[in-house]
This record gives sequence, C-alpha cells and structure tokens, in this order.
Amino acid sequence: MLDLHGENYGVGIVAGGDNVDRGSMVVQMVAAERGQNHRRTGLTIDYTIAVSSFCYHCLIAVQHRRGGAPLLASSHPTTCRYTTMALTEKDVGGGKEKGRIEDNGFLKAVEPSLGVNNSMASANPIEKSYEGKDALGYANVLRSRNKFVEALVIYESVLEKDNGNVEAHIGKGICLQMQNMGRQSFESFSEAVKLDPQNACALTHCGILYKDEGRLVEAAESYRKALEADPSYKPAAECLSIVLTDIGTSLKLAGNTQEGIQKYYDAIKIDPHYAPAYYNLGVVYSEMMQYDTALNCYEKAALERPMYAEAYCNMGVIYKNRGDLESAIACYERCLAVSPNFEIAKNNMAIALTDLGTKVKLEGDINQGVAYYKRALYYNWHYADAMYNLGVAYGEMLKFEMAIVFYELAFHFNPHCAEACNNLGVIYKDRDNLDKAVIPLAIASMLVTCRVHLALSIKPNFSQSLNNLGVVYTVQGKMDAAASMIEKAIVANPTYAEAYNNLGVLYRDAGSISLAIEAYEQCLKIDLDSRNAGQNRLLAMNYINEGTDEKLFEAHRDWGRRFMRLYPQYTTWDNPKDPERPLVIGYVSPDYFTHSVSYFIEAPLIYHDYVKYKVVVYSAVVKADAKTIKFRDRVLKRGGIWRDIYGIDEKKVASMVREDKVDILVELTGHTANNKLGMMACRPAPLQVTWIGYPNTTGLPTIDYRITDALADPPDTKQKHVEDLVRLPECFLCYTPSPEAGPASPAPALSNGFITFGSFNNLAKGHLLTHENLTLGTLYQITPKVLQVWAKILCAVPNSRLIVKCKPFCCDSVRQRFLSTLEQLGLESLRVDLLPLILLNHDHMQAYSLMDISLDTFPYAGTTTTCESLYMGVPCVTMGGSVHAHNVGVSLLTAVGLEHLVAKSEDEYIRLALELASDVMALSNLRMDLRNLMSKSPLCNGSKFMIGLESAYRDIWRRYCKGEVPSLKRVEMLQKQAPQVTSKDEPFKENGSNLGPPRLLISENGSESKSKQTSSSDEALHICHKLRFFILHM
Repeated sequence: MLDLHGENYGVGIVAGGDNVDRGSMVVQMVAAERGQNHRRTGLTIDYTIAVSSFCYHCLIAVQHRRGGAPLLASSHPTTCRYTTMALTEKDVGGGKEKGRIEDNGFLKAVEPSLGVNNSMASANPIEKSYEGKDALGYANVLRSRNKFVEALVIYESVLEKDNGNVEAHIGKGICLQMQNMGRQSFESFSEAVKLDPQNACALTHCGILYKDEGRLVEAAESYRKALEADPSYKPAAECLSIVLTDIGTSLKLAGNTQEGIQKYYDAIKIDPHYAPAYYNLGVVYSEMMQYDTALNCYEKAALERPMYAEAYCNMGVIYKNRGDLESAIACYERCLAVSPNFEIAKNNMAIALTDLGTKVKLEGDINQGVAYYKRALYYNWHYADAMYNLGVAYGEMLKFEMAIVFYELAFHFNPHCAEACNNLGVIYKDRDNLDKAVIPLAIASMLVTCRVHLALSIKPNFSQSLNNLGVVYTVQGKMDAAASMIEKAIVANPTYAEAYNNLGVLYRDAGSISLAIEAYEQCLKIDLDSRNAGQNRLLAMNYINEGTDEKLFEAHRDWGRRFMRLYPQYTTWDNPKDPERPLVIGYVSPDYFTHSVSYFIEAPLIYHDYVKYKVVVYSAVVKADAKTIKFRDRVLKRGGIWRDIYGIDEKKVASMVREDKVDILVELTGHTANNKLGMMACRPAPLQVTWIGYPNTTGLPTIDYRITDALADPPDTKQKHVEDLVRLPECFLCYTPSPEAGPASPAPALSNGFITFGSFNNLAKGHLLTHENLTLGTLYQITPKVLQVWAKILCAVPNSRLIVKCKPFCCDSVRQRFLSTLEQLGLESLRVDLLPLILLNHDHMQAYSLMDISLDTFPYAGTTTTCESLYMGVPCVTMGGSVHAHNVGVSLLTAVGLEHLVAKSEDEYIRLALELASDVMALSNLRMDLRNLMSKSPLCNGSKFMIGLESAYRDIWRRYCKGEVPSLKRVEMLQKQAPQVTSKDEPFKENGSNLGPPRLLISENGSESKSKQTSSSDEALHICHKLRFFILHM
C-alpha cells in the first residue's frame, strides 16, 4: 500500500542461514558458529625426529573459520609431536651430575684428602702430583666441577704409567666427549671395552656416541651388551629405552607403523617408567583414530612424568575433537599449570573456549558465550575466530558498534576471513550506510573469487558474498551491477534459494513484475518454506492485479493456511470480557522510524485517549532514528509502554503480548519487510487486526479484522478477504506531514512557461517496465498502460515535460530502457527528466517544487507519494478501480476535497490532467491553497480520526464480549483438518499432527538428490540466460 515499502531482503548469517531478516532481499550474514559448524578436527601430526630434544615441535593447525551458515569458530587444535631423548652427561654420570661421585654408578673412586680446613686450594695438579687411586679420585673431582681439561691431563698421566687402567680410559673418554671430541672419546671407551668386555659403563658410553651419530641400531646393541654384563645397571636400561623409542619413531615415519609400535612397547618393557614411550604410543594411536587407547597412553605418560605438558595438551586435543570441551579445557589448564608459556596449549585453549562460547550461545546463554570468547582472547590475543564470533554475538545483541570493531579486528588478523567482510557489509547495509557496505562485501566477494572454484566448491555458501553485494547494489538502484553479482551467486550455487528471491526483488525494482514473480517461484521450488520469497510473491502479485482474478486471494489464503501451521495457537485468554472497560491496544511494526508507515501511525500514538485505551508499542525497528526516539518519548510520557522486539523470536514476542494483557493487537506491516506475522499466527491477543501497511488480505486465519473505509473497499466490493472488514467513517488513513518538508513553492509553470507533469512512485506500481513471456531468444514486450496514458497527456500539452523519480534511475540501462519506451510512444526523451533516489527527506520533499501536476500510477495507486504531493501543493490525478490497491488515491483525494480529480477510466484520467494543465492561474491558486485545505481536512485531523478509530476498536471488542470472534471459527475449522495440541498453559506444545507443510528433501550439503541437482543447475542456467537478456534490454 505505502510507497516506500521494500520487499523482503532476507538477512541471513553465513553459517546456517538461520538468521534471515524479513526485509526485501536475502543478505546472508555469516554467522559464527551458529552451532552448525562443528568442524571435524583430527589429530595432525608431523613425524620429525629431533635428536637431543625432549619433544618435537608442535604443529600449527590450519584455522577453519566457521562457516555460517553456521560455523564453529574454532580452528583445529594443535597436537604435539613424538618425543625423542638424547642422553645428557647426568644420565651416565659424565660430569654434570649434582650428587656425589660415588652416586653416579659409573666411576667408583676414592675421594682425595682435602687440605687444611677442608680446602681444595692445595689440590692443584701443577703444585702437587697424585698417583694411583688418589690421582683418579682427584681427576673425578675436577671432572665433577666441569674442569675437563685439568681432569684430562691427570687421566692421561695415569694412562702413561698404566695403559691398562680401564677406569682412566673411561674418565678420559668422558672428558673428551664433553669437549665435543667424539672420535677420540669413542676410542677411549672402545679401549676400555677391549680391556674389560663386560664393563657396563664403557659399553653404555659407546652406545651414547653411536646414538649421537644417528647409528641407533649400534647404540641399542651396545646398551644390550651393557645390560647383559650387568642386568642391574640402570643407566643402560634407561638409555636402551630411549634409543628403542627413537627407533620406533624412525620406523613409524618410514611407514612401518606396527614395527614402530613394537619398539615403543620394547622400550616400556626395558623401563616401565619411561614416559616418552607412552607419550609416543599415544601419538600413534591418535593418528590411527584409536582415541581411547591414545588417552590411556597419554595418561600413563603424565602419571610417570607429572610435568609432561605435551601429554596434557594432546589429551585436550582428543577431548576437543570428541566435543567434550569442558574436559579439553581442563587438560589445557593442567598443561599450562606446569608450563605457563606453552604457546601451543594457549592457542588450543583459545580454540576450545571459542567453541564452548558458541555452544552455550546456541543454547541461549549469549552473555556466557561472549565471556568465553573474551577468555579465549586472553590466551591468544590475535585469534581471529574468537574476534569473529564476538562480532556475531554482538550483532545478535544489537550492539552493532562493538560488532563492527570485532569484525574489523578479525579481518585484520586474518585477511582471508571473507565472513567478517561479509557481515560488516550486512551491518552497514542494515544501518543504511550503503557506500560503506559495498567495500567489505566487495572484499569478501574478491576473496572468494580469488579462490575461484576451489573456494566455492569447498564453501558454496560463499556465493552469499556475491549475493549480498547484489543486494546492496539493488538497494542503491545499481541494477546492472546487482544483476551481475546475483547471476554469479546463482552460477556458483544453483540451489541457492535466497539468490532467486533477490533476483525477484531486482526485477521488481526494475518494474518487471512477471519476471519477479517467476524468480520468487523458482526460489520456492528450492525452499518451499522460504518466508521471504512467499511474501514477496504475494506483494508483487498486487502490482499486476486487475481486480477480476480470484487467484490473488487464493494465493494469500493458501499461504496463510500453510504459514499458520508453523505456529501453534493460543485458544484462551484471561482478558476480562467487560465491553466498557479500558482496553489495551498493542501496535506492532518495524517501521517506527522515518518510513512511509510512520507518517500514518503518528496520529494514533499522539491522539489516543490514554485513559480509556492503554497503548503498548512493539517496535521491531532495525535502526532507530530521531523519529523513533520521538515516538517512544511521546508514548512513555502519555503513560503507554514501549517494547523493543527487534531480534526476538516471534513466539517469545507472542508471550510478551499475553503478559501485557493486550486486548486488541494491531499489526501495521502485512507482507512487507520485517513483518511479525509469525507472532500474529500465534494469536496472543483475543482480537487481532491488520491496518495501514498492506493493500490486501494477509491471508492469515488468525487475524480477525482489516481496517479500511467505504471508498477504498466499497460495501459491494468483489474483492475477497480472509479478515472481516471494519470501515472507518472517513478515510482509513491519517497523515502527519514531515516537519522537514519546507514551504510549498509557486507553480513552476509560472516561471518556466510550460507544464511539468511528474510521478515519484516506484516503477513496480505502474508496472512501468515489463518483459512478459520471456524465453531464450524471444522477447514479447507489452507496453505498460501507464506509460501509454502519460505519453498521450504529454503529447497533448505542447512543450510540457515529465519528471519521474525512482531508485533504479541511477542505473544507465534502466534510464535508457524507460526513455526508449516513451520514445516508441511518441514522446521525445529530451522532454523527460529522470531522478534517482534522494536520500535526505527535506531534499526529497523539495523535489515536488519541480512539478505542476502529479500523475498517480495505476492500477496500483500511490499512498505516501500522493499525500506528499498534496502537502507540497501539487494536485494529483488518480484513477479508481475494483480493489483496495486501486482505490487508495480515491480515498485520499476525497478526504481532501479533490474528488473531482478521481477518474473512472483512462480517457477520463487523460481529460482531468489536460483540464488542470489548461489553466495555469487556476493551477497556481490551487497550489497556494492546497496545504491549508489538506491540513484542515479529515486526512490530517488526528483527534477527529482517533474518535472514529477508537469507536471501531470499542465496537469489535463489544462483539468479542458477545462471543463474536471471526478468527476463532476459521482456526477451529482448519484445526479439524490438521489438529494441534493447544492449551492456555502450554500454547506451544505440538504433537505429531502439527507437521506443518511438506518440505523438499535436502541432502546434508544443502542440495537435493543428484538428479534434482542437475535439474537445478539447468534451471539456474536458464534463469541466468534470462537475466543476461534482461540486462541487455534494460
């Protein structure tokens, strides 16, 4: 009904498509893990041996951002690698030992005597020489103090005297080994073995040197000989366990997994307390996806080595991948308790906390979810997924400034995060900052384009970025660019239902209603329950309805029945049935801002009798402005209630309505953007009414009445409605002019010397640009009647001009197509001025100063544009018809006293326009008087209007008190066909019979079966051919 209404641009969230805004196109927001993206996370292991390292470097996991259409914002946790061990001097008593010499188990020597006062000052080999055991003892002391050079001198001096001294050869070998003289040290140990083949210490040290050279087999053999010589020799057992573990890792990396596992078990058999062997078994079993066994191995490793951070970390990875986030976090906490600066564990902790945040958010605790996301950033301050999910959460909480900050941070730390760019664009679009919206959406689209088929095959929902950019361009009126983006989205994903819906909006805005309806129906083939497409289709059908076809009513009725079955209904209310008591009136709308509906809802908010009628406003405004604040302040000041319901589930809003004890609930939107018909389907109020926002029946059986008047809907109308009609005594609308309008200007004809006709209605209202029966290669163009009539008027008035303002006129191809059509009708394009959308309300109103006479569209008449035109002093010629949408102009002009400008036929329409144009002075006088005439008319008399409206409310309430509830009978009849369990206490309890409408069977990846997908691809190709043809002929 009203001129500025958009259609339903769904705003979804990538990640699941569950957040779809009820507007006019489907802008898809990538939603952080809206719970749907629990990515698969496996154990990623890089098998690399790092000798002399307790643990391999850990892997850096590839980060997987959720995918919205619900993504889990978690990345793969990082798994620590295999552990290897290199012996240190302490392990074999080589000189770094902290304890006494006799404790090392290798060199048994007598400690030399100390000097006076236990001083070692006199124990200098230069100053005093030792012999025999004293010399060896003193060398061992020096070696224990890391004085290897001095100790080596003594060992060599001993060997000069006694080359068969095994202990001296071992000591010499250790000193050489600690000076990195491996070859010479090996010779010393070998000599010791020659002298004493059963010397476990010498054999063990030979093994160590073999291991240092990477000769693990020889090392193992040397250790075994040591144990054969002395089975109780613990250092040899420890070293053999270490080297067997490293051999196991080498075998595993070479592909011999089972042999590697056996070596790990051999190591454990030799030394049951060797933690790294258990740990590496855990890594192997994790890779083999035997997670229970892996956990058991990690637990044993941690039991043997309580400070084993890597074991705790990998246990956390297993729990995380199992979805046991609490256990994973507990493991990471234990890991960080023993190793606070362990970056891998900190990063894994951030991943787990982010996933836990998403989990609790999806369960309804968004504040706790935000807390977990913030805690994740404590552990990893540059974790882009946590920032991204914070952006999604703040967006859902309507804290858009915070959402913008975190989306920008997410993109900063991950320049490939197309989802963040996408969602930034959606926020800017919803907040009417279209220029800013283009940039992030373009970047998101570019990122996807750069990944070409790879990205789109992995994440086909990133056609959403292309789609969203198309939405922004459509809103801006850039039809060519919008068509290109939406075409790419459809090509990328032929089963992308929302793209077809948006294609319909594009056609609609360009004035091609039949193609728009076809696109909506294609969307419904893919997604039978698409609320956007279903409602957009109904709205579009009004533009071409001639009033004699019942198909439009049937389409609304069928939609309403299907839609109602998605929402269980309340059937009883506690509201006292007192016909004369003060009533609670609820008004629900998303348009309490500078929007066309706002000019007609202002009168009830201001002039209601707040003593007899308590007003409760349910505001679903996406972005509040100064007008929103003004409305809210006035309602609250008068004692009413104002509730912001944007983003709240419609069933919850229905519960709010019941709690507020609303008697009569009035919805002001119909099938236009962001409506709350889902809430109306629940029947939360005893009586429900539709008014203002839509020119037809809603089709919803739960709505009792539709407010109108006897001119818009005459008593003898043949138009059918699901609701009962309530006719107000005068016009069904009350207009409150914009305070930014400015004064009415003199008639431009006085200074121009010619008449200027004009229209500021959208192209769809006049069905001004239409391609009918479009097939590949064939175009049957039916010239719209509106342009035919306008061309006749202009051709009959010499030198006259036509000015038309509409959003798509910022597109060159649309302008050219419009002008070309008029040229074919005999009107030179030089006599036509086309204006694009004017954003500032003051400038928009002042644009009426350019025209002398306003020409209304038909069959779908203007509403807000007609009121604006009259208020700015420009008389309007309209034509009545057989249905409400045709007669709104009749009601408005009659209310102002201009019923003589209402035509009943095209010929009379032309005659009335020519009569106005024939007398410039009379036209000028009317222009100067029109604002005053309008201000004193019923159309702008708010207090008088409210008397009639409140009388209507009281009348239908009295009927209710007598048991007359129109919707109740309809609902009961439908419930007999599809019974539902409804009660006062459990109004939303459903049983198996409440299955709702049938749905297409969609596979997990979002497409139908293979054969159906092929069919969808063919249809998508067909649609794209049509779109290209349409662009070429725009």
